[in-house]
Amino acid sequence: MNSKRVAIVTGSSRGIGAATAKLLAGKGYRVCVNYRADAAAARAVADELVSAGATAIAVQADVSLEDDAVRLFKTVDKELGPVEALVNNAGMLLPQMRVENMDAGRINRILATNVTGAFLCCREAIKRMSTRHGGRGGSIVNVSSAAARTGSPGEYVDYAASKGAIDTLTRGLSVEVAAEGIRVNCVRPGFIYTDMHADGGEPDRVDRLADSIPMGRGGSPEEVAHAIAWLLSDEASYVNGTFIDAAGGR
Repeated sequence: MNSKRVAIVTGSSRGIGAATAKLLAGKGYRVCVNYRADAAAARAVADELVSAGATAIAVQADVSLEDDAVRLFKTVDKELGPVEALVNNAGMLLPQMRVENMDAGRINRILATNVTGAFLCCREAIKRMSTRHGGRGGSIVNVSSAAARTGSPGEYVDYAASKGAIDTLTRGLSVEVAAEGIRVNCVRPGFIYTDMHADGGEPDRVDRLADSIPMGRGGSPEEVAHAIAWLLSDEASYVNGTFIDAAGGR
């Protein structure tokens, strides 16, 4: 069913992005594994997909940079074909910090990757997907965070705010392009076992907070990937502007 669909998964050298790339490849998508810096990890993911019989490429691009985002989509055009599925997964957080200690450099770095990058990738995807531009339609899934609802006080209010912007992007864009054959939805992961927590200075953060999760445990990247894949699929053909909280009930 999906053998001719091209998917771009941003930030897919690890964690939720890598799990999503692998799941989509297994469902027949041709996958672009996008990465910012870790070429070895991204190529390992792409090689694994190719070894399993899928079509996959690894493309370096810092999606917060406009020229990089444009180059990413042009490379996919050339090597895989026009994108019909976009997963805006690329995101970053910085060491835990109270707002009173944040400087503009930190805040802008978070917003550039988590917000500007998603907007730029949506823009490029719309140009290719929209029936207004001769496209065949498509599906976009933005990866937000449960932090958009909780605010992540004392740790990552800047990150949480950036994900709040992703929620608003999802809602507004889903209405803007609904009549052009494009669905836009969002998954909000909670405490998931990924390397991102080490970026924030606390690799074992999920274990520390597990008792605050109604289900009593952290989630796996694969559990989030299944929600993303469903929203991309034809099974969700009448789902638009919707949020799935993959947060264990939190």
